[in-house]
Amino acid sequence: MSNNFWKKINKRPFFVLAPMADVTDMPFRQIIAKYGKPDVFWTEFVACDGLCSVGQEKLVKNLLQFSEKERPIIAQLFGSKPENFEKSARLIKKLGYDGIDINMGCPQKNILKQGAGAELIKSPELAKEIIRATKKGAGGLPVSVKTRIGYNKNEIETWIPAILEEEPAVLTIHGRTKKEMSKVSAHWDIVKDVVEIRDRMKSKTLIIGNGDVVSAEDGLKKAKESGVDGIMIGRGIFGNPWLFSEKNPSIKQKLKVALEHTKLFEKIFGETKENKKVFGGRARNFALMKKHYKAYINGFDGAKELRMKLMEADSTKEVEEIISKKIKSLEK
Repeated sequence: MSNNFWKKINKRPFFVLAPMADVTDMPFRQIIAKYGKPDVFWTEFVACDGLCSVGQEKLVKNLLQFSEKERPIIAQLFGSKPENFEKSARLIKKLGYDGIDINMGCPQKNILKQGAGAELIKSPELAKEIIRATKKGAGGLPVSVKTRIGYNKNEIETWIPAILEEEPAVLTIHGRTKKEMSKVSAHWDIVKDVVEIRDRMKSKTLIIGNGDVVSAEDGLKKAKESGVDGIMIGRGIFGNPWLFSEKNPSIKQKLKVALEHTKLFEKIFGETKENKKVFGGRARNFALMKKHYKAYINGFDGAKELRMKLMEADSTKEVEEIISKKIKSLEK
């Protein structure tokens, strides 16, 4: 039985939220769902090996919680052992996710050392085996892949057909090689070539383009030029949960949402009874909120000073005092 929600998304291009470690967590996804929902959400990536170990409960609580308002939502997995992908896929299905994505593009050294992420570009046979194993465990959930255009150079003529032969529901292509990281602009001309390979193979896999998309408008332009079915936005969402709705919030609105986001982070990851039981305290360090303050608080008089105060704060209470004071001064 297949329950492929992708078939119900008729809009072209559709827009999806990129998986970003320590960024697209449950609180931030809920804020985005409220102020500018994309067509599909992705979780942060989760280690298959961890999900198949004694640390499973902590990982699920920390990385795989989600709410109904975040649907459709896809859990992203990384690893290099097909058997662990199969087991993890079964768990993801049981947790009620709408789909499973395999990370074959992460360029971080600690991930590459495990033979995971972009390292799989070097091992197409293993990559294919992983897709098959994930599908086996997924029980009809759509399985997708996120990757890059190559490892050290453009390898799409060999790498992309290898993936497409396994018929993933979706292939997200980041327009850079592993070697390029984010040092050069994304090659959208090569993303276009990937679409042409898909068409040439008469594959039904949907192609999502990713890399340097700063706004919904920019995404529409890149989709038109490249022919992709969907657009994935990552860094453009920082401090801008309105991105997919194309609204332009006032300073006051931005401040209010920064505070709302902080309170939600505390409610989900703070020292709750349940978190104490699982983690022995907080689920996540409060400092993780600070990268968001850098993004929310800019582009107005006094932003730098306010940002500095928030970067020094180490509790929700302090943040609330600082932001409330600023909002009051704006109302004068």
